[in-house]
Amino acid sequence: MRILLFSSFFALKYIKSCVCSTFLPTPCYIFNYMSYLCTHKNPKIMQVTDFSKQNSVMNHYMAELRDKKYQQNRLLFRNNIERIGQLMAYELSKTLTYKPKTVTTPLGTLDIPLAKDEIVIATVLRAGLPFHEGFLQVFDKAENAFVSAYRMYTNREHTEVGVHTEYMASPSVKGKTLIICDPMLATGGSMAASIEALVKTGKPKKIHVACVIATPEGVDVVRQALSDDDAIWCAAIDPGMNEHKYIVPGFGDCGDLCYGEKL
Repeated sequence: MRILLFSSFFALKYIKSCVCSTFLPTPCYIFNYMSYLCTHKNPKIMQVTDFSKQNSVMNHYMAELRDKKYQQNRLLFRNNIERIGQLMAYELSKTLTYKPKTVTTPLGTLDIPLAKDEIVIATVLRAGLPFHEGFLQVFDKAENAFVSAYRMYTNREHTEVGVHTEYMASPSVKGKTLIICDPMLATGGSMAASIEALVKTGKPKKIHVACVIATPEGVDVVRQALSDDDAIWCAAIDPGMNEHKYIVPGFGDCGDLCYGEKL
């Protein structure tokens, strides 16, 4: 098995040198995985979930989010983002740590497994607000954190972006399960900056990054900011970005579609 991995490693290394400069994200994404597998004796691969590979009602909500006609209704758009947050929170809840609690009913008692994790739900303003609300409706006792991290173009052609973080309100995340919600994971810069800011309040037990649409490049950037015990959850992973760093096919600017265009 390791011989096969090493053979694939050198083959992909050659491919990377040929194609990565033109941004074909999938070969680069695979190369980084293969590098990790070949250089670790007992490799542990971070969980990355792409719900678009499964048949579920989430695909119905995604179809409406992407449809130009449905996008004219901001309320429906926000509601669908919120619904995806609810569904994703339910799936994520299956990975939490549980302990039994005895509950007394009018007719007797029984033990029910309940999650014992202390949860902090964080979101990136402003596009993340309806997504955050979906998670909060499931984890209704969770603490909350908010980060103002946004990207801005750094050249006149609008082909290069930087990330600026100017505000954060957060409890300590030390020893807690941190869920960071941001609908769009394009370059990964905003999410990586948010992770860096949030972990300054303490080392969390585990970090879950949740997004509606991601790119392989964004996933790869965020993976480098996380540990292998953390997890990334995506309603869909699209092929890549255009020259202006918008996800393609994506569905456009999530913040504008939720709340209107900004200056």
